[in-house]
Amino acid sequence: MAQIINKTVIYARIILMFVVITGGLRPIQAQNVPEPDRERLLNGLTILYANRPGDPQVLLKLRIQSGAAFDLAGKAGTMALLADAMFPESTTGEYVAEQLGGRLDVTTSYDAIDVTISGKAAGLERIIDLLRNALVNLNLSAENVATLREAKIKELTQKQASISDAANRAIALRAFGTYPYANPPQGTVETVAKIERADLMLARDRFLNADNATLVVIGGVEKSRVMRAARQILGPWQKSERIVPATFRQPGPVDSHVLLIDQPAANNAEVRLAVRGLSRSDPDAAAASVLAAIAGKRWQTAMPSLSVVSVQHEAHGLQGLFVLGASVSTASAAKAIASAKEVMKSIAESGPTQQEVSEAIASRSFISQPKSPDESLADKWLDAETYKIQLSTLPVDFSRISPADIKRVAGRLFGDPANQAIVVLGNASELKAQLGDQVEAPPSPKKPANNSSLPPRRP
Repeated sequence: MAQIINKTVIYARIILMFVVITGGLRPIQAQNVPEPDRERLLNGLTILYANRPGDPQVLLKLRIQSGAAFDLAGKAGTMALLADAMFPESTTGEYVAEQLGGRLDVTTSYDAIDVTISGKAAGLERIIDLLRNALVNLNLSAENVATLREAKIKELTQKQASISDAANRAIALRAFGTYPYANPPQGTVETVAKIERADLMLARDRFLNADNATLVVIGGVEKSRVMRAARQILGPWQKSERIVPATFRQPGPVDSHVLLIDQPAANNAEVRLAVRGLSRSDPDAAAASVLAAIAGKRWQTAMPSLSVVSVQHEAHGLQGLFVLGASVSTASAAKAIASAKEVMKSIAESGPTQQEVSEAIASRSFISQPKSPDESLADKWLDAETYKIQLSTLPVDFSRISPADIKRVAGRLFGDPANQAIVVLGNASELKAQLGDQVEAPPSPKKPANNSSLPPRRP
């Protein structure tokens, strides 16, 4: 009897070890995201709340549901400059850090403006009051706008774009043309210089409204206190008459010829291939991120001479961008392009192996930098609001993504080679010889207008 019990114990231990080991093979496991306690003020502001009893800290994250995609044509950086106007003084961030024991962070993406303020739970009302001053008492005087514009131009000038940054900018323009995603959310020196006070006032009136925002509150504060402070302090924040929908004219067809940008002093060539990607709410967006990791490794294996290889899928509210980029010797630029095309074609036709998928998922190369648990939860809640995603699907269980899923997504993205945008930055005189007729032909000279039918001009 004792032998039977001992064997049973041994078998149980073996089964337990097997469960632990196989569990370890799944590095990314989905966990259920708790539903927030949801409230809405009379002005339309949505509040998502979670209590952390005993937690001395509180996190507030406000999302304006309109970002750089709504920048005026030719004035990229408008929404980013509007975000800068919320907290123009550096002393505000110092106050949050020193007096409230937290941090202040404002970011602008294509889809939203995010304001993150954390601090001591005892200072909840002061934190909300900081938000009110930024939203209700926004200073857009001519003098303040001029100061903000000069500061932004100085910031962009100091970030002198490298050849790699120039290539990334060029491939976005090549893929999207005049579509909003072709422009960097922060704008450029040239576009920010065109932004006027009236542009910021228009953006404020159209987008900086209570019913176009969501506020997350997580921490050691009671709900009754949160709602009382929100009603008293943020209640005067006005709602809009009409929310501007995120609808834009679709970009035109992609020119599949190679766009060659001359960089005479460049020792190497920057190669970029891109296709328009998937939206953030697309069910295949997660698989596209895994596909990027697989494509990057295949490309690097096929051409070990590639350096600074970067393959990623950027998903936004309406569309995305899948980019393969690398630095390579000028003599190998054409080979790098051919190799990238072959990688895309092979995955679309045959799919990856299970080992490739497992290794890509285990690498976590497509996972953003880790945040605090509360901020990660706030981001998931806000993403569900912004992109109309079910919380039950967040976070994504990457372990469920199969080779068939990757093949399907690759077919969607890479199925038509005519949709591939290609940009090469380097010494044009050396690159033209090897790229041949792949290079985009120069525009034909315009014929002079025929004005013979016009009446003679009077003196």
